[in-house]
Amino acid sequence: MSQPIPKKGHPRGLYILFFTEMWERFGYYLMVGILLLFLRDTVSHGGRGMDTGHAGDIVGTYIALVYLTPFIGGLLADRYLGYRRSIYLGGSLMAAGYYMLAIPHSGSLLFVALGLVIIGNGFFKPNISTLLGNIYNREDLKPKKDVAYNIFYMGINIGAFICNFVAAYLRNNYTWGYAFAAAGTGMVLSLIWFTTGQKYVRHADVIKPVHKEDMPISKIVFYVFVPAIIAAIIGWMIPGNITGSDSNDAFLFACVPVVIFYFTVWYRCHGFDRKRISTLFILFGVAIIFWNIYSQNATSLTIWADTYTHRETPPAVERFLKPFGFLQTVNTEPKDVPILDRQFRAKARPDGTVLTHMGTDPYFQNLPKDRWPPEGRDLKLISTEIYQSINPFWIIVLTPVIVGLFGYLRARGKEPSTPSKFAWGTIIAGLSSIIMVAAALSTNIYENKVSSAWIFASYGVFTISELFVSPVGLSLVSKVAPRRFTALMMGGWFITTSLGGKIAGIMTGFWDKFDSKALFFGISAVAAIVAGFLLFPLTKKLNEVVVKATETEE
Repeated sequence: MSQPIPKKGHPRGLYILFFTEMWERFGYYLMVGILLLFLRDTVSHGGRGMDTGHAGDIVGTYIALVYLTPFIGGLLADRYLGYRRSIYLGGSLMAAGYYMLAIPHSGSLLFVALGLVIIGNGFFKPNISTLLGNIYNREDLKPKKDVAYNIFYMGINIGAFICNFVAAYLRNNYTWGYAFAAAGTGMVLSLIWFTTGQKYVRHADVIKPVHKEDMPISKIVFYVFVPAIIAAIIGWMIPGNITGSDSNDAFLFACVPVVIFYFTVWYRCHGFDRKRISTLFILFGVAIIFWNIYSQNATSLTIWADTYTHRETPPAVERFLKPFGFLQTVNTEPKDVPILDRQFRAKARPDGTVLTHMGTDPYFQNLPKDRWPPEGRDLKLISTEIYQSINPFWIIVLTPVIVGLFGYLRARGKEPSTPSKFAWGTIIAGLSSIIMVAAALSTNIYENKVSSAWIFASYGVFTISELFVSPVGLSLVSKVAPRRFTALMMGGWFITTSLGGKIAGIMTGFWDKFDSKALFFGISAVAAIVAGFLLFPLTKKLNEVVVKATETEE
């Protein structure tokens, strides 16, 4: 059943999906924003007491898997479940996982909870994006598709901006568990809103017919998932490890059959369909580098904000934030804290939990003593997770600017092509890492903290790159992928996020081994800038495929 479409503006289905995604992302980014902090926090404060390497390994693996499962979630939605049913299934599993994290429990239940969120995201994330794309597949709505994805992306970032303030309030004034419970509540609100708007999205939930050249699910299980499981076991069991931990090796080994499967999809296609998928694969390769820098938000940049950044609040800011409970309190009273060396490496047991002793809060380790509060007085700090709201803040501020810029250039026939946006976006992402290189070189960070302006500027520059790449990427897949492979290719797009997140986690696992943090950030900067420049010579041919795919109806 088709829906009446307003002659001006956008269909109501966009706003149903906007708020559904906003509340889902509220929960997701709240949880991922505090996960590393929770794992590194000492047991006496309600955390897990892990060292940086172990915590970074878990967070990196979580981010990787949470974006790897859309591969199967998109496939099952394409073939059997449909998109709305998959969204309900995924949202319910994610809510259950968040609420399970809120309950004090043993370490093993932590991984069960993370597993529920990982599987749930696989069913939710690719299919809500595909549902939006299907709404705009009408001939009269196609010109509005890019703008629709930008509006949709705004909803993601409103949720991501708000959630960190909620997390800071709940964990500072209550416990970590209350913050995780808030993530679950956000997911429930998402499903309730989605339910209220079914009549506006039902018509877009169309299962594509299976073509004779499509691989059956049974073969996919046999040729992809069984080999992936076997490869993961091999990666886990090989003596020692290649990439810092057994879980890193297992994940990367397991990715090989998935990559081979996508190559098989490309090989089984013919003619223009093969060119479509080739174009996506080239851009996917560049996107992996982009998403590595993006995922440092939840890994290395969280450590930077927590340990190396001046988080004291000016009196005016303190008066504003204090009533809301957004401030973290530290003082010089002896307490149970990690044992750190002069370069902030935590001494850990073989299981990854840190050794502790009675000492001053770790925040004071590289804060000159003339800035310490008098004995018996508190120092009020901006909670670390609030720094993760800087990126969505910039998204909200800069989206109208970037969209307006592209509109201005489009009216004059000078708007960059989608592949060109990818190239520029990747280079600009590299420049955001250059800012962090400068921050690390600005002082001896093991004796002095640096201004919050560095991380604020880095996020601002990265946000420009994000607006060039991320919303355009969602729209690109929807337009370029052969129609019967839309959700599968959406899954492929999220696999690039998965690999980027895992690389960020692997790098964070080596954080303590980098005496020079400038070198740490410099690696990402060079990779992104080089990849962007290598993409430029291909942009003309790639854009020919994008334009033709947009104009072609299957």
